[in-house]
Amino acid sequence: MNINGASKSPSQPPGRPKAGSAPSGGSGPREAGERGGSEAQPPGRPKAGSAPPGGSGPREAGERGGLLDLEARAHSEHAQELRLWLRLLTCSQLIEKRVRTGLREQFDTTLPRFDLMAQLERHPEGLKMKELSHRLMVTGGNVTGITDQLVNEGLVERLDVDGDRRAFRVALTEHGRATFVEMARQHEQWIVDAFEGLSPRDLESLHKLLGKVKAHQLDINQRIEE
Repeated sequence: MNINGASKSPSQPPGRPKAGSAPSGGSGPREAGERGGSEAQPPGRPKAGSAPPGGSGPREAGERGGLLDLEARAHSEHAQELRLWLRLLTCSQLIEKRVRTGLREQFDTTLPRFDLMAQLERHPEGLKMKELSHRLMVTGGNVTGITDQLVNEGLVERLDVDGDRRAFRVALTEHGRATFVEMARQHEQWIVDAFEGLSPRDLESLHKLLGKVKAHQLDINQRIEE
């Protein structure tokens, strides 16, 4: 027993806090698994899989870089249809995140800008703002803001509409078309990479099955709108 407190355990360097304790002025040690290891459970922190204080459940598995893996919300008692829906949604989010990151890092652009240019690439004669808004399923204000940016950068141009002085069409410039071709080529590769783990037969089967889901949902939506 240490009577005067002069000596310390040989495994504990002087001035260093014990493992699992919060550093001075900090909020606590890094969570287990953050560095690929398995650290001791910090005091006061709920165990993995337990509900946090005031929360509705455990921290969702698969959360990486702020992206929430929605599949973690599905529990064993949920219907198979719900688990399938969450998987579709999760895959969509993961692939979209990859595309957004690639567009930002390689082309200094955004997915909405890419989508608008993709619509114009399919229509060399140009599209009216209302048509663009309908095809992109966004408000006219959003389309106007993106269009203004692309016009200022010389990627798209506004063209007069014969017989209607109040309307105009938006079309890609030559520079915009060349820029989009380069982005589209890389975008295609990102999508191909996402499905690299599937065989040609898997791809064909998945496409057919999702086609059935799409057709059925379109039928439901049509009945609702009638």
